[in-house]
Amino acid sequence: MMIHDITARVGRAKTRKRVGRGEASGLGGTSGRGHKGAKSRSGYSRRPSYEGGQKPFAQRFPKRGFSNAKFRREFHVVNLKLLEERFPSGAEVDAAALVAAGVIRDASLPVKVLGEGELTKKLKVVAARFSATAKSRIEAAGGSAVVADGSDSKKG
Repeated sequence: MMIHDITARVGRAKTRKRVGRGEASGLGGTSGRGHKGAKSRSGYSRRPSYEGGQKPFAQRFPKRGFSNAKFRREFHVVNLKLLEERFPSGAEVDAAALVAAGVIRDASLPVKVLGEGELTKKLKVVAARFSATAKSRIEAAGGSAVVADGSDSKKG
């Protein structure tokens, strides 16, 4: 006998717990909520990280150092193997062409080309950044790697 045979006979869902339907049900009176206090009232909810009034975990430790997170630059990352698959030889590949080909979602971020995969087609690739491997492989295939001016902007 398989599990789908059992569930077909028994049914999928458990019957829901009906609280507040008299003492004889075992879930009458306080309906499983205990006595008094905020947690027994309707509409009560507590912040997930609330720790009962004690000093929160994240605040118990000293904060030190410096983070470069604010200065991080975001890019749409594209590998050479995708360019090989999606574009014919002699094509010009820029952010608009990548969006049209469905490689990147939109042109809101600058594009960075990385060197994973082989490139056999001659392509003119316009992007904000190139890895050294990507640039050498594009040029080895007879194409050109052009750095787009002004699109190397910070996120946000």
